[in-house]
Amino acid sequence: MIDGSGVNRREFLRVTAVTGGGFLLGTYVIERLAGVAESFAATPSAEASLGAYIRITPDGIVTIIAKNPEIGQGVKTHLPMMIAEELDVDWKNVRVEQGDLDTVRFSGQIAGNSAATPFSGQIAGNSAATWGNWTPMRHAGAAARAMLVMAAAQTWSVAESECETSSGVVTHKLTGRRLSYGQLVDKAATLAPPALESVKLKDPKNFRIIGQRIPGVDNHAIVTGKPLYGIDVSVPGMKYAVYEKCPVFGGKVVSANLDEVKRQPGVRRAFVIEGGTDLRGLLGGVAILADTWYAASAARKKLRVTWNEGRTAKQSSVAFAEMSEQLSRDKPQRSLRSDGDVEASLKRAAKTVDASYFYPFVAHATLEPQNCTARYENGKIEVWAPTQSPANGRGMISRTLGVPENDITVHLTRAGGGFGRRLNTDFMVEAAAIAKEIGGAVKLLWSREDDIRHDFYRPAGYHYFTGGVDGAGRLVAWKDHFISFGEGDAFVQGGEISGSEFPARFVPNCSVDSSVMPLGVPTGRLRAPGSNGIAFAVESFLDEMAHAALKDPLQFRLDLLSNTPAGTGADPARIRGVLELVAEKSGWGKKRQRRGTGMGLAFYFSHRGY
Repeated sequence: MIDGSGVNRREFLRVTAVTGGGFLLGTYVIERLAGVAESFAATPSAEASLGAYIRITPDGIVTIIAKNPEIGQGVKTHLPMMIAEELDVDWKNVRVEQGDLDTVRFSGQIAGNSAATPFSGQIAGNSAATWGNWTPMRHAGAAARAMLVMAAAQTWSVAESECETSSGVVTHKLTGRRLSYGQLVDKAATLAPPALESVKLKDPKNFRIIGQRIPGVDNHAIVTGKPLYGIDVSVPGMKYAVYEKCPVFGGKVVSANLDEVKRQPGVRRAFVIEGGTDLRGLLGGVAILADTWYAASAARKKLRVTWNEGRTAKQSSVAFAEMSEQLSRDKPQRSLRSDGDVEASLKRAAKTVDASYFYPFVAHATLEPQNCTARYENGKIEVWAPTQSPANGRGMISRTLGVPENDITVHLTRAGGGFGRRLNTDFMVEAAAIAKEIGGAVKLLWSREDDIRHDFYRPAGYHYFTGGVDGAGRLVAWKDHFISFGEGDAFVQGGEISGSEFPARFVPNCSVDSSVMPLGVPTGRLRAPGSNGIAFAVESFLDEMAHAALKDPLQFRLDLLSNTPAGTGADPARIRGVLELVAEKSGWGKKRQRRGTGMGLAFYFSHRGY
């Protein structure tokens, strides 16, 4: 099937009885997430499987497993809402549990996939949770509802078409007989699940849960301080750890005063971890373990390390700025887009403008610093982590420590913010490496200083623009030489730009070029990756062009959108609709501004949003 998200998928169902009564139903999806997995996975696979589970017990309580990492975006609530809607139960009778990574495994050939793992694809990123799970979650609820109707129809010896559901009850329309889901679960657990193509989904006009203001399922626990986050985890016998890494990324330990550190109060161990060369993985450093985190942190202040800082020590923000200025005067290393004849149109333009824009490296600064609890026992590793990408973390632990993935269990905790930082799993492999070294349980907690100094930063960017307008004030030429970081034709993660960036397609003569500089600092995606810097630069320069054309900034943009261009991309009609609505709501051009104040207007299309 191909659904509206453009996702290719095959779905199938599995049902099992639950000890003590009731059933567990899952919908399994074999899919390729339209490049999303490839965007984030360290070792992307051709196919991934997603799963969602429903547990119904005889008392009528419905427990729904929330499979995706919850980082504050509400996914632990809204994915179960989709299931509950189609299941046709009252939300007050729903309980939500956080699923672990690949909680349930089963063997055998199902839908051509052996040893399928229903929760693969558990990731928080790319704004994909809703559109990627809309059909599978609803199918899970609808299939469970169909099985409960089937159980009721067989109990009454009537046709399924004569039955209807509402609020967790199946009713026989002709006689008014009623059976609750709790009364039907034992029988339903013995039935074969229906073919998904036969499952009927609700008409959106009949939704009673989706679209309603429903509080987050963790709200009460959050405001009353219940343990939900990675920083709250405690396991028996665990020690507390801090991990000192080189201030320069990739630096190695030459020597350290370990004997002095070991003599500090409460300290149990202090040792060097060699680490590797992958800046996204386990970097070399010194681990200190103590009975309390305070003791470990206090001992760290006594630590003295001599580092081999390596080549990256020569890099600096000042050097990058100087190099970008030089590159801006040279021929671009490659072209990402070339429409019309930009140079000729600039020569003919009534007015041209040159401008450069810069934005810096930015740390994510999540409210909860990076942390992870890990336990190594009998050759197996158990991890509790506030991660956006648990599967990638498990894979990195396996590759780094030589432990098979089947011997690594990952429990998902709520994360105190993510913003893309927790797509990287360095803190997970650090905790696992320390746990394996001591052969026990350890809780690694970064300090705020660690968090800022060892982030995967939103990379800096440098835009060198030239634009031209004709005598009528129309934008006729646009040129952007974008300078970022990378090697050859590859940008660093988060430092890329597309040749289709607005106003491409809307300007007859448009070029987008790029050049890159080498970088020894790990980078990553930060909240609207790429867009958060590019939007500022592009829309600001577009405003400069409007002023040069002596045009109202709103009208300048509407004129630019007057023709529907060829090719795919943002819909100009929707852009115009957003701009016109913003103008109406703000009183654009109609309000007299107080002295010293002004109004500005900008537009951007990002992550399917206008």
